[in-house]
Amino acid sequence: MPGFRSGRIMTRMYAGVSLAVLAMLSVGASAQDSDPRNATSLNLYGSPGLVDMPTAEVLPDATIAGTFGRLGDTGRTTIYFQITPRMSGSFRYTSLPSSQDGRDDFFDRSFDLRYQLLTEGRYRPSVVLGFSDVIGTGVYSGEYLVATKTVARGLKITGGLGWGRFGGRDPIGSFGTRPDETLELGGIPTYDRWFRGDIAPFGGISYAPNERLRLKLEYSSDLYTREVERGWAEKPSRALNYGLDYMFSDGDGQFSLYHVLGEEVGAQLTFLFNPRTSGIPGGMGPAGVPVAPRAPGAEADLGWTSNATKPAQAKAALFSLLKTEGMTLEGMTLESRRAVVRIANGKFQNEAQAIGRVARAMTRSLPASVETFEIIPVVDGMPTSAIVLSRSDLERLEHEPAADLLPRTQVLDAKGRTPAVDPGIYPRFSWSLGPAVNFSLFDPDSPLRANLDLRASATYRITPSLELAGSVTQKLTGDLDKIERTDESGLPRVRTDTALYAAEGDQTIEYLQLAHYGRPARDLYSRLSIGYLESMYGGASAELLWKPVDSRLAFGAELNYIQKRDYDQLFGFQEMTTTDPISGITREIPEVNGHLSAYYAFDNGFHGQLDVGRYLAGDYGATVSMDREFANGWRVGAYATVTDASAEDFGEGSFDKGIRFTIPIGSLIGIPSRKENDLTIQSLTRDGGARLNVRGRLYEKVRDYHQPDVANTWGTFWR
Repeated sequence: MPGFRSGRIMTRMYAGVSLAVLAMLSVGASAQDSDPRNATSLNLYGSPGLVDMPTAEVLPDATIAGTFGRLGDTGRTTIYFQITPRMSGSFRYTSLPSSQDGRDDFFDRSFDLRYQLLTEGRYRPSVVLGFSDVIGTGVYSGEYLVATKTVARGLKITGGLGWGRFGGRDPIGSFGTRPDETLELGGIPTYDRWFRGDIAPFGGISYAPNERLRLKLEYSSDLYTREVERGWAEKPSRALNYGLDYMFSDGDGQFSLYHVLGEEVGAQLTFLFNPRTSGIPGGMGPAGVPVAPRAPGAEADLGWTSNATKPAQAKAALFSLLKTEGMTLEGMTLESRRAVVRIANGKFQNEAQAIGRVARAMTRSLPASVETFEIIPVVDGMPTSAIVLSRSDLERLEHEPAADLLPRTQVLDAKGRTPAVDPGIYPRFSWSLGPAVNFSLFDPDSPLRANLDLRASATYRITPSLELAGSVTQKLTGDLDKIERTDESGLPRVRTDTALYAAEGDQTIEYLQLAHYGRPARDLYSRLSIGYLESMYGGASAELLWKPVDSRLAFGAELNYIQKRDYDQLFGFQEMTTTDPISGITREIPEVNGHLSAYYAFDNGFHGQLDVGRYLAGDYGATVSMDREFANGWRVGAYATVTDASAEDFGEGSFDKGIRFTIPIGSLIGIPSRKENDLTIQSLTRDGGARLNVRGRLYEKVRDYHQPDVANTWGTFWR
């Protein structure tokens, strides 16, 4: 079984890191039912369930759950996400022990999907249709239809029918022959098995006598056939499994004990977190200055227009107020009835909160006759939009819900409306120094490898739209250089040479690039980046984005010319070839790659993206991404890339896929901040479907201040 070997110690280390991260995320957000005795608990597979068997319960919308369980020598770590109120998905990583016939430890990755067909009513049970190991090796492949009903406070009964893993014991019928071989490469949808083979019943009961304890009893239809055949487990001697949950006092997790298979003892920790309700919108810092209402009739006074010092005084007052708020007034046009300000927001994650602070500061610093406020946020020198507000509306609606002001606010294209930059604002220099962690997951010999580095970063903004930026690192400790790929790649090794870069790069230049951003025309944005673009490649990258300010739809195009960097990641380049260490075959890396992209903002915070083009290894294909974003800046998403590279050429995993998280720092510390951390968990890093990791792509920079996103965060306008 290529790619699944040894490393039980690293499995435990990976699990420990996962638990530490999930424990930190679980602080301060309740994800459970309002009645703790009726709350949903998770089973040993990290999904709503009893012990091994699923239930038809669902967690609150947007809940993230993390579980780490042990059953004998088997470990299961699962990340679960309630994608919508009815649909959920989970990624599970399992370590199975070495077998008696000499087989090494087996590491398995699998994805599950569940959909609630019926919600629970007074007489109607909740009904869920589920798919286990829908993309994987098939070890945990199974489907089920299950119903759950709450019959009394804390008392629930469950019954269901299952196929595959859930159809092993005492089948009551069959839907044909089900393929049962383990997929060597994995990662392929197992649709040829769905609802095929024997069908068997399962069921159980759970009872919570109080808010802390829950007792579980289930009749299991899983015979652990694969584990028994491979010597990973003994044949179950009983059909009944038992469980005990202890709920944490804050409702954000549980500790569980299990008795399974008639002889095995298991335990599990569960952490729950809901990014939808995490933190305080806008942070816990001080509120902005209040609106300064004008005296009756003051708006008619235009005497200030004949005083040459008044505009400068008003600008100075506004500059000072915004500096206190952590923003920069870069320019202003002041007319008798209208003021246009150019703003750089370096503090507030919620864009509407920044706009609200600017608007209120304008009421306190500008002459009373100025009725129309036009606020233009600028990102990397690009005017992103013009938000137009009426001063009278601000005065009249300050103590009303922010939703009352939104229909009276205009969001326009800022092209041709933006004031010039004041002298002395640029050039500007900034720098930072701190630790950095680079990691690799699911290496065949070790599930987690990582380097701890010291990173120094600097940015020299020469003009508003032209910046020179770079980052250097010093390795402190780590084992990324120990990564091994024991299977042959049918593609140029554009990403699987990580160990070579890690081995020679103790002191590295992570990136060093000159980037220019622009607004070539209405609805258009541009980027040109030149230099050492990422750790493995340098060259030039050009991008053009079409994105109207009031549109949910955007289109982009990116073209890259690259050269492969030396393994020491300093200033040199090397030949655009790679040699496979297994086959000895030398392959050429193409110098040109790029994509056409489409973006769409759906309702309820969902953002979709489709990229079609040529990838680093020369393969052609498409990447589909879907992310769910919350008003506090959290994002949870998944992606999949399919190219013309065959599953055999791609290798283990068959195609590139993964899940990703964006964690806004402000939501964790309670202080407004635009800093955020991105975490991507790939099922396995391979060469197929790999893209250039160029910084500064336009869509995420531009859309923040466009109408759809501003409207989503408008509730923080008065914060």
